[in-house]
Amino acid sequence: MEPVEALERVAFLLERTLAPPYRAGAFRTAAQVLGALPDGEVAERAAAGTLESLKGVGPKTAQVVREALAGEVPAYLARLESEGAAAPLAEGGERLRALLRGDCHLHSDWSDGGSTIEEMGRAAIALGHEWAVLTDHSPRLTVARGLSPERLREQLAVVAELNERWAPFRLLTGIECDILADGSLDQEPELLGRLDIVVVSVHSKLRMDAPAMTRRMVAAVTNPHADVLGHCTGRLVRGRNGVGRGRPESQFDAEAVFAACAESGTAVEINSRPERLDPPRRLLREAVAAGTLFSIDTDAHAPGQLDWQPLGCARAEECEVPADRVVNTWPADELLTWTRTRRVPSGAGQGDTGYTA
Repeated sequence: MEPVEALERVAFLLERTLAPPYRAGAFRTAAQVLGALPDGEVAERAAAGTLESLKGVGPKTAQVVREALAGEVPAYLARLESEGAAAPLAEGGERLRALLRGDCHLHSDWSDGGSTIEEMGRAAIALGHEWAVLTDHSPRLTVARGLSPERLREQLAVVAELNERWAPFRLLTGIECDILADGSLDQEPELLGRLDIVVVSVHSKLRMDAPAMTRRMVAAVTNPHADVLGHCTGRLVRGRNGVGRGRPESQFDAEAVFAACAESGTAVEINSRPERLDPPRRLLREAVAAGTLFSIDTDAHAPGQLDWQPLGCARAEECEVPADRVVNTWPADELLTWTRTRRVPSGAGQGDTGYTA
């Protein structure tokens, strides 16, 4: 294992298990620093004992490098593996996970993610995705460094350049767009029309009374630019990064919201983040009965979190979500046909769960 590969693998496993972000960040930073050095310099510095003199390389990361250069599995990585950091995250969901071609909801360091667009894309490729959708936040979510129209336009150019290098993998353009209090969407309509996928989510005034929240969400999911309703209840089953208290569900008329999704062709997200697992099972079953489409997403903010889809797949299978109504199972061209015309692939939406032999 090459030193940079070993550092990135450690970071991936730490991110996957919701370790404190600073821990994974230390290994990602060291990988970036060493990856930028000329050929042979890493080995030369290791031999000379000067790895730690590089800004961003500390004792733990340097030790991983030295052990990798010696042809060993670094002890830090071996410990993570032995402690189950790479073990399956959920029981069940394997058949549905095997059908997924991509992920419609992930973030980069352009908003509140911890890694670059390129790091997120390379991780998606390594996981076997055919495509993934970059969905950084919209302007009103200032705490998450939401993208102004100008920054979003800059990002579109960056994604276009990466796709020239990554073919046949495709990084699709997108946004996680705030649903404002009146149900409108927090970005210029012209820009939303240029994006491949628009995830719409409530991030503010989560305690709004149920009738008002219902009107707000129905207005958003019936907006012609909306493709996916993100983490619909806004709940946290535990605090962010697994630390602290959770947050209760927002109150709304689920029957009305899911009916609006079904009528407009907007998919309901099955959010796989361990602290979200949204919607709850009872609402997921309601969405199945309403006939909605679904998107099983990670809402990843770091590369290792892109491996969380099995959590959503297990819940989807448990609640009998039909596989043919999961938009992540579609090739990119069929996904884009759906977002632009609301035409679904032939045979999709017919209710076949796809799980039985």
